[in-house]
Amino acid sequence: MDRHLKETRIDSAEAYDGHFLKVQRDTVQLPDGKLTTREYIKHPGAVVILPLFEDGTVLLERQYRYPLERVFIEYPAGKIDPGEDHLSCAKRELLEETGYTATEWQHVCTIHNAIAYADEHLELFLARGLVGGERKLDDGEFLDVFKAPLEDMLSWVREGKVTDVKTVIGTFWLEKIVAGNWKLP
Repeated sequence: MDRHLKETRIDSAEAYDGHFLKVQRDTVQLPDGKLTTREYIKHPGAVVILPLFEDGTVLLERQYRYPLERVFIEYPAGKIDPGEDHLSCAKRELLEETGYTATEWQHVCTIHNAIAYADEHLELFLARGLVGGERKLDDGEFLDVFKAPLEDMLSWVREGKVTDVKTVIGTFWLEKIVAGNWKLP
C-alpha cells in the first residue's frame, strides 16, 4: 500500500557505539531510485509511568537534564533492559525512582518520540493503587519526587512549564482517562 514511500536499506554501518546510545549510518535507496544516507540513534526503548492517586493527583519528578542544562518536570520513566518485559520494567522504575508500588497497571499506548532521528519507542502505563515505600535510585541518579493535581499539570503544559514530550502526552491521556472520555482495554 505504501510501497511508493518506502526506502530500502542498501548498506548499514555503526557510526558510534556508546554506553547508552548507538548511532547507525545506513545507505538507502529512495522511492525514485536515488541513493542517500540516513543516520539515526538506536535506542532500546523506555517505559513511562502515569501514577494516579485516588484524589486525582499525580506523582511527578523534577530532574536535571544535561543536554538542555535545566530541571524538567516529568513522569517516572526508564530504559528497558535487554529482554525485559515492559510491565516489569515499569514496576521496577516506579519503585526505584519514587519508592512507590501500584496494585493496578494498564498499558496506555506506545509513542515514538523522535521518528526523524531515532528508533526509540516509549510504552506508557497507568499506575493506580499507589503505596509509598523506600526508593532505590541508581548510582548517579538525582531527582525530587512530588505530587500535583492533574489540573496543575494541564496548566503547566499550557504555560510551557512542562515541555517534556512524554510528560505532555501522558498528561493529555490522563485528562481523557480521568474524564471518562477514553477507556483503556
